[in-house]
Amino acid sequence: TTIKAQALADFVSEMTEMTIKEASQDQKWLLHVDGSSTAQGSGAGIVITTPQGEDLEFAIKFVFKASNNEAEYEALVIG
Repeated sequence: TTIKAQALADFVSEMTEMTIKEASQDQKWLLHVDGSSTAQGSGAGIVITTPQGEDLEFAIKFVFKASNNEAEYEALVIG
């Protein structure tokens, strides 16, 4: 059974083509975030740009108090 297992492992290794394709500049997604905090509350805006140039826009209102920096960090984590 050890020989069979090794033969199977060798076969899979030889037959598996490992291709690592590096993303070209036109295949990259862009993420833009901005956070804001006021006396009325805090929130964030997120814009994701697809490789085709389509913008996906999101607005988030937080249910907790946050500084400007915290709101921006939360937007980054959500994005």
